[in-house]
Amino acid sequence: MQKIKTLIFDFGDVFINLDKQGSMQHALDLFNLEAFEADMIETNMLYEVGKITTSEFITFYKSKFPKVSETALIKAWNSIIKDFPVQRLEFIKNLALQKKYKLILLSNTNDMHIDYVKETVPFFEEFQSYFDAFYLSQQIHFRKPNTDIFEFVLNENKLNASECLFIDDTKENTDTADVMGFHTWNIDETIEDVVTLFETKKDLF
Repeated sequence: MQKIKTLIFDFGDVFINLDKQGSMQHALDLFNLEAFEADMIETNMLYEVGKITTSEFITFYKSKFPKVSETALIKAWNSIIKDFPVQRLEFIKNLALQKKYKLILLSNTNDMHIDYVKETVPFFEEFQSYFDAFYLSQQIHFRKPNTDIFEFVLNENKLNASECLFIDDTKENTDTADVMGFHTWNIDETIEDVVTLFETKKDLF
Protein backbone atom coordinates (compact mmCIF):
# COMPACT_ATOMS: atom_id res chain seq x y z
CA MET A 1 0.00 0.00 0.00
CA GLN A 2 1.31 3.42 -0.97
CA LYS A 3 2.37 5.33 2.15
CA ILE A 4 2.78 8.76 0.55
CA LYS A 5 0.00 10.27 -1.53
CA THR A 6 1.00 13.95 -1.52
CA LEU A 7 4.38 15.63 -2.01
CA ILE A 8 4.70 19.16 -0.62
CA PHE A 9 7.76 21.09 -1.76
CA ASP A 10 9.41 24.29 -0.65
CA PHE A 11 10.68 26.46 -3.55
CA GLY A 12 13.89 28.21 -2.50
CA ASP A 13 16.95 25.93 -2.19
CA VAL A 14 14.75 23.00 -3.20
CA PHE A 15 14.06 23.98 -6.81
CA ILE A 16 15.63 27.42 -7.27
CA ASN A 17 19.04 28.07 -5.71
CA LEU A 18 19.37 30.90 -3.21
CA ASP A 19 22.28 32.91 -1.84
CA LYS A 20 20.94 33.59 1.66
CA GLN A 21 24.24 34.55 3.29
CA GLY A 22 25.51 36.61 0.36
CA SER A 23 22.21 38.44 0.02
CA MET A 24 22.08 39.25 3.73
CA GLN A 25 25.65 40.56 3.65
CA HIS A 26 24.85 42.61 0.55
CA ALA A 27 21.95 44.26 2.41
CA LEU A 28 23.96 44.85 5.61
CA ASP A 29 26.74 46.47 3.57
CA LEU A 30 24.22 48.62 1.71
CA PHE A 31 22.64 49.83 4.95
CA ASN A 32 25.97 49.99 6.81
CA LEU A 33 24.66 47.74 9.58
CA GLU A 34 26.07 44.84 11.60
CA ALA A 35 22.70 43.09 11.83
CA PHE A 36 19.09 43.59 10.75
CA GLU A 37 17.15 45.71 13.21
CA ALA A 38 13.85 44.59 14.78
CA ASP A 39 11.68 46.91 12.68
CA MET A 40 13.34 45.62 9.48
CA ILE A 41 12.72 41.97 10.43
CA GLU A 42 9.10 42.79 11.27
CA THR A 43 8.60 44.66 7.98
CA ASN A 44 10.10 41.79 5.98
CA MET A 45 7.71 39.35 7.67
CA LEU A 46 4.70 41.63 7.09
CA TYR A 47 5.65 41.80 3.42
CA GLU A 48 6.03 38.02 3.22
CA VAL A 49 2.46 37.46 4.42
CA GLY A 50 0.93 40.20 2.29
CA LYS A 51 0.14 42.56 5.18
CA ILE A 52 1.96 45.38 3.35
CA THR A 53 2.38 46.07 -0.38
CA THR A 54 5.61 46.28 -2.35
CA SER A 55 5.36 50.08 -2.43
CA GLU A 56 4.84 50.22 1.36
CA PHE A 57 7.82 47.90 1.82
CA ILE A 58 10.04 50.11 -0.34
CA THR A 59 8.75 53.27 1.35
CA PHE A 60 9.72 51.84 4.76
CA TYR A 61 13.30 51.21 3.64
CA LYS A 62 13.53 54.51 1.77
CA SER A 63 12.45 56.47 4.86
CA LYS A 64 14.84 54.49 7.09
CA PHE A 65 17.77 54.76 4.66
CA PRO A 66 17.15 57.93 2.61
CA LYS A 67 20.55 57.79 0.91
CA VAL A 68 19.81 54.37 -0.61
CA SER A 69 18.09 54.47 -4.01
CA GLU A 70 15.02 52.40 -4.82
CA THR A 71 17.01 50.62 -7.55
CA ALA A 72 19.73 49.65 -5.06
CA LEU A 73 17.08 48.44 -2.60
CA ILE A 74 15.39 46.22 -5.16
CA LYS A 75 18.72 44.88 -6.42
CA ALA A 76 19.80 44.01 -2.87
CA TRP A 77 16.43 42.38 -2.11
CA ASN A 78 16.55 40.23 -5.25
CA SER A 79 20.22 39.29 -4.93
CA ILE A 80 19.14 36.18 -3.00
CA ILE A 81 17.75 34.61 -6.21
CA LYS A 82 20.23 32.48 -8.14
CA ASP A 83 19.80 29.83 -10.85
CA PHE A 84 17.10 27.22 -11.41
CA PRO A 85 18.75 23.96 -12.59
CA VAL A 86 16.77 22.54 -15.50
CA GLN A 87 17.03 18.95 -14.20
CA ARG A 88 14.72 19.97 -11.35
CA LEU A 89 12.14 21.18 -13.87
CA GLU A 90 12.39 17.79 -15.61
CA PHE A 91 12.01 16.04 -12.26
CA ILE A 92 8.72 17.78 -11.39
CA LYS A 93 7.50 17.45 -14.99
CA ASN A 94 8.01 13.67 -14.90
CA LEU A 95 6.26 13.45 -11.52
CA ALA A 96 3.29 15.40 -12.86
CA LEU A 97 3.05 13.18 -15.94
CA GLN A 98 3.01 10.04 -13.75
CA LYS A 99 -0.07 11.34 -11.87
CA LYS A 100 0.93 9.14 -8.94
CA TYR A 101 1.08 11.89 -6.30
CA LYS A 102 -0.69 15.14 -5.55
CA LEU A 103 1.96 17.85 -5.98
CA ILE A 104 1.91 21.02 -3.87
CA LEU A 105 4.34 23.92 -3.65
CA LEU A 106 4.48 25.81 -0.33
CA SER A 107 6.83 28.78 -0.22
CA ASN A 108 7.56 31.74 2.05
CA THR A 109 7.99 34.43 -0.59
CA ASN A 110 6.87 37.84 -1.79
CA ASP A 111 5.86 39.69 -4.94
CA MET A 112 9.27 41.20 -5.70
CA HIS A 113 11.01 37.84 -5.53
CA ILE A 114 8.36 36.09 -7.61
CA ASP A 115 8.34 38.91 -10.18
CA TYR A 116 12.13 38.62 -10.40
CA VAL A 117 11.89 34.84 -10.81
CA LYS A 118 9.34 35.30 -13.62
CA GLU A 119 11.74 37.72 -15.35
CA THR A 120 14.82 35.51 -15.00
CA VAL A 121 13.45 31.94 -15.24
CA PRO A 122 11.92 31.47 -18.71
CA PHE A 123 10.17 28.23 -17.73
CA PHE A 124 8.59 29.45 -14.48
CA GLU A 125 5.01 29.26 -15.80
CA GLU A 126 5.64 25.74 -17.09
CA PHE A 127 7.09 24.78 -13.68
CA GLN A 128 4.04 26.20 -11.89
CA SER A 129 1.67 24.30 -14.18
CA TYR A 130 2.96 20.93 -12.93
CA PHE A 131 1.57 21.48 -9.41
CA ASP A 132 -1.95 20.71 -8.25
CA ALA A 133 -1.68 23.64 -5.81
CA PHE A 134 0.87 26.46 -5.66
CA TYR A 135 0.89 28.39 -2.38
CA LEU A 136 2.93 31.54 -1.83
CA SER A 137 2.94 33.01 1.69
CA GLN A 138 2.19 36.53 0.49
CA GLN A 139 -0.96 35.35 -1.28
CA ILE A 140 -2.34 33.08 1.45
CA HIS A 141 -1.27 35.30 4.41
CA PHE A 142 0.40 32.49 6.33
CA ARG A 143 4.09 31.65 6.62
CA LYS A 144 6.23 28.72 7.68
CA PRO A 145 7.05 27.52 10.31
CA ASN A 146 3.68 28.49 11.87
CA THR A 147 1.24 25.60 12.24
CA ASP A 148 -1.61 27.54 10.60
CA ILE A 149 0.02 27.36 7.14
CA PHE A 150 0.18 23.56 7.37
CA GLU A 151 -3.40 23.36 8.64
CA PHE A 152 -4.44 25.55 5.70
CA VAL A 153 -2.82 23.16 3.19
CA LEU A 154 -4.35 20.08 4.86
CA ASN A 155 -7.84 21.62 4.96
CA GLU A 156 -7.77 23.12 1.47
CA ASN A 157 -6.75 19.79 -0.08
CA LYS A 158 -8.51 17.40 2.33
CA LEU A 159 -5.24 15.68 3.22
CA ASN A 160 -3.99 13.50 6.07
CA ALA A 161 -0.58 14.64 7.32
CA SER A 162 0.52 11.00 7.66
CA GLU A 163 0.13 10.56 3.89
CA CYS A 164 2.16 13.68 3.03
CA LEU A 165 5.90 14.16 2.57
CA PHE A 166 7.06 17.75 3.15
CA ILE A 167 10.45 18.77 1.70
CA ASP A 168 12.11 21.97 2.95
CA ASP A 169 15.68 23.19 3.49
CA THR A 170 14.83 25.00 6.76
CA LYS A 171 14.87 22.74 9.83
CA GLU A 172 12.48 24.99 11.75
CA ASN A 173 9.87 24.33 9.03
CA THR A 174 10.31 20.55 8.93
CA ASP A 175 10.32 20.44 12.76
CA THR A 176 6.80 21.94 12.84
CA ALA A 177 5.64 19.53 10.12
CA ASP A 178 7.15 16.58 12.06
CA VAL A 179 5.19 17.50 15.19
CA MET A 180 2.01 17.71 13.10
CA GLY A 181 2.47 14.18 11.75
CA PHE A 182 3.92 14.84 8.30
CA HIS A 183 6.75 12.79 6.87
CA THR A 184 9.60 15.21 6.20
CA TRP A 185 12.88 15.63 4.39
CA ASN A 186 14.98 18.48 5.72
CA ILE A 187 17.07 18.72 2.59
CA ASP A 188 20.67 19.96 2.89
CA GLU A 189 20.99 21.99 -0.30
CA THR A 190 24.80 22.01 -0.04
CA ILE A 191 25.07 18.25 -0.61
CA GLU A 192 21.59 17.01 -1.61
CA ASP A 193 19.29 17.56 -4.58
CA VAL A 194 15.53 17.12 -4.74
CA VAL A 195 15.90 15.00 -7.90
CA THR A 196 17.25 12.17 -5.69
CA LEU A 197 14.01 12.14 -3.65
CA PHE A 198 13.06 8.53 -4.41
CA GLU A 199 16.53 7.18 -3.61
CA THR A 200 17.02 9.35 -0.50
CA LYS A 201 13.58 8.62 0.99
CA LYS A 202 13.03 5.19 -0.56
CA ASP A 203 11.72 3.81 2.75
CA LEU A 204 8.58 5.91 2.23
CA PHE A 205 7.74 4.74 -1.29
